[in-house]
Amino acid sequence: MSAAFRISPALWDKIHHFASFPQMGVSLQQMVLFGQHPSQGTLLKASQFLAEELPVRLAHRVKELDELPHNLSDMPSIRKVKNWYAQSFEELINFPPVQLPQHLRQQLSSTGQDIFLPDSTPNPSLAALQDHDHPLFNLSHLKGNANGIGNVKLRVPLERRYYAKSSSIDWPPSVLDYNARFTRMLEAIKRRHDPTVTTVAQGVLEWKRSQNAKNIGLDIQAWLDRFYMSRIGIRFLIGQHVALNTQQPHKDYVGIICTKANVHDIVQEAIENARFVCEEHYAMFKGPPVQLICPPNLIFPYVPGHLSHICFELLKNSLRAVVDRFGHDAQDEKPYPPIKVIVVEGKEDITIKITDEGGGIPRSAIPLIWTYMYTTMTGQSIDQDFQASDFQAPMAGFGYGLPLSRLYARYFGGDLRLISMEGYGTDVYIHLNRLSSSREPLP
Repeated sequence: MSAAFRISPALWDKIHHFASFPQMGVSLQQMVLFGQHPSQGTLLKASQFLAEELPVRLAHRVKELDELPHNLSDMPSIRKVKNWYAQSFEELINFPPVQLPQHLRQQLSSTGQDIFLPDSTPNPSLAALQDHDHPLFNLSHLKGNANGIGNVKLRVPLERRYYAKSSSIDWPPSVLDYNARFTRMLEAIKRRHDPTVTTVAQGVLEWKRSQNAKNIGLDIQAWLDRFYMSRIGIRFLIGQHVALNTQQPHKDYVGIICTKANVHDIVQEAIENARFVCEEHYAMFKGPPVQLICPPNLIFPYVPGHLSHICFELLKNSLRAVVDRFGHDAQDEKPYPPIKVIVVEGKEDITIKITDEGGGIPRSAIPLIWTYMYTTMTGQSIDQDFQASDFQAPMAGFGYGLPLSRLYARYFGGDLRLISMEGYGTDVYIHLNRLSSSREPLP
């Protein structure tokens, strides 16, 4: 059990070794092209890629969790998360490799006339983040070169090795068995890490209480950005691999990626869910209206769950702001001003604008809205036994909605921006990379 798990000195040596390698970012476009026609051979190549990539990503996080500033690493909940990551790392590196005859190993490693995956591109919104002096990438407070900066151990580029010409090969039963066992292990790892967000949040609250601190510093804020961005990436890779191995083929899906994600339908569902939560929270018969202006057939490749999460969180904020400004019984006297959601398609981006008349945010508070644990709700606490995979359903409370939504938007080449007019309302812009060519921004 992870509760009794301890990191041995030998395991620490392996963690530091793997943490000396750089991480390998992928793009949605690459994942779609790779997984369109999966065979046992391509799934084996994917398993081998993850068996190499996931330990590197987990090792970076374990090393960083052990070296956090201001004694944050000593908090019980942070130690618990560190042990989860170390246990998953150990399971991955100790997973027995598939045994293949020599001729199959040669065919699997031979590129021949393969069509390689296209190159991925950096997120244009994060150009500044590619400078490793930026807080999202700056690991200078850690010992050694935790992100592979400096004494980097080189790895073969993803575009030249994640694709294999294997459809014509008759694979032995051992390959099918290996893929199935590897997938079951990934499912168990994913379940182990389900409560990571809430457990880290509990660790930060433990630290705040121990230090009698009202707010977290910029260094801890930057670490949370790095940690949660990495978590999104790890869970995406695992979720995609599990789906390719377990789900029945669907003409519009490659794993968890919808190749024809309908923006109108996803946003409309988020609107209905956010209004339901608002009406339940305030015990209202009918919450503020939300107008959606969006082409009905606007589609592009994306992970619907990511977009739904972003829109749901932002709409909750707008609905709450409008109700708090105009009162719970405004619908009886004067109708609530509508929240407007406008979606447009450009050459590079699909942009979603959410406009409300909830009174806006003071200019002095704008930097705080991207800070974890910042909330206007009082009495925040997290049950020790709370096991939700992410913050779900509550109208407000832990101050994670906006910063996490921005990470989800940035993960595949987009961004989230907010403009407020104090005394009137707020405009939020969600930028989504229409071309799906941006690679993960890996800290």
